[in-house]
Parts: sequence; C-alpha cells; structure tokens
Amino acid sequence: GSALPPKLVILKYEGGSKKTDPTLMLVGKGLTFDSGGISLKPGLGMEDMKYDMCGGAAVICAMQAIAQEQPKGINVVALVPSTENLPASTALKPGDIITHYNGKTSEIINTDAEGRLILADALAYGIEKYAPDAVIDLATLTGAVIVGLGHHRTGLMATDDSLANQLLVAGDRAGEPLWRLPLGPEYSEQIKSQVADIKNTGGKGGGTITAAAYLQEFVGETPWAHLDIAGTAWNFTEKTYIPKGPSGIAVRTLVDLVRHWQGKKKEG
Repeated sequence: GSALPPKLVILKYEGGSKKTDPTLMLVGKGLTFDSGGISLKPGLGMEDMKYDMCGGAAVICAMQAIAQEQPKGINVVALVPSTENLPASTALKPGDIITHYNGKTSEIINTDAEGRLILADALAYGIEKYAPDAVIDLATLTGAVIVGLGHHRTGLMATDDSLANQLLVAGDRAGEPLWRLPLGPEYSEQIKSQVADIKNTGGKGGGTITAAAYLQEFVGETPWAHLDIAGTAWNFTEKTYIPKGPSGIAVRTLVDLVRHWQGKKKEG
C-alpha cells in the first residue's frame, strides 16, 4: 500500500578471474517499514518496524566490506528487494492470490507475512539471472524465531549441509552464533493451499520453519541457506562490540564466510 514504488537493489563484486570461480548470491529483506498492511500490527512498539530492513542493510554492509577486502577467486552478487508494507486501497488483502516471478501462485492469508513475498521474487530472479553456486538470504522474518531462540542466536535453515556448516563455523568465529533448525516435506505440507500452489503462512506451529519452506519453493536445486535474524538484528545479547539498537548482525559472518569460502568450483 505504499505510495513509494518498490526497488530491487543489485550490487556485484567480481573477484573471480576464471569461468570456474564460484558465485555466491546474497539476498537481504529490505522492508523499510512494516505496519503489517491490511493485517495491521498492534500499535505498541510499531515504531521498531523501521528495523525490518536489517537483512538488506547487512547485505549492503557486507558487500562494502567485501569490496574493500577484494578477495580473489570468488564473485559475490547481492540483491535487496525493498519496499514499505502499509495499508491502503491498493494494498494486498487477505484472500488475494498473487503470481510470483517464477510463475508460482500464492494465496495471501496474512499481509503481515510480506517479507517472504519480496524475498521469493528476488531469489527466483537472482538465481535465473546469475546462476549462483550458492545462495544465502537474510531477513527479520518471523517473531517465532524470537520465541524459539530468544535474542541470543540467529535461526539457520538450509538445503545444503556444507553451506550450513560453513555458516555455523563463520558465525562462531564472528561472535554471531547461529542455530540450525530443520526443513522437510512435513513443513512444506503446512503451506499448501487449496486455491493456489502455496499460501503465505502455515499456522503458528513451526512458524520460522514454514516461512523458510515458503522461500525454499523459489531456489530450485541451488544450495541455499536462510538466516532468520528477527531476534538478533536488534536487542542482540549485550556484548562489548555490539551497540545498543541495531546490531549489524550477520555482516561479520558473511565477510568471514567469503574469506574462508569452501564451495565447489564450477566445471570447465
């Protein structure tokens, strides 16, 4: 419902000199304000929803650091889908059905589950255009991750064990610990719709995981990891190197990951 048009920010770092050098794609949720839309959030604390772009901010800051360090033998492309989620006569309504970039249809159950909608399009577009060897997305996506992990660890879900393990190690080295949660067809079952391919919420049970299951529908066979930073992007456990308010979470982790990247190189 925003009066401002949405934007897709794309940043590219080309450190690879060979066709076989890997490409890592980063996608960050850039909701500059999230009112919940027609499914309006409670007014108390809504001012904090300016932080709903922390995933996008982390990706942009990581790209700045990567550009300064200039690592060799790896390409990094970053996408930040950015918009506001506001109620208006033009806003999405519960019960609407939308068609995503890859042609998949989605029934909108709750307009406050909007971050996964823009991330889904960015993932599908980026994978089609850049054919990355691995993808990581970051988002302040669910309140459920705060219920499960508090403000102490970022939730990690992944389709690739090697990528997940690299992220766990990088997070530990960076002082930004992660905790891996499961994915599987039983969670994808929760987001099946009777009137569309999928629906944008799967109920209260496993809310963090079903949100990731939604995104999984848009990555195909590409190795992919999802970081739900809703609990750590602000009010992160107090540390000497973390300021009050927004923590900059995942910037250090992503930079460390690129420094120690162990992904497979392309053939040819």
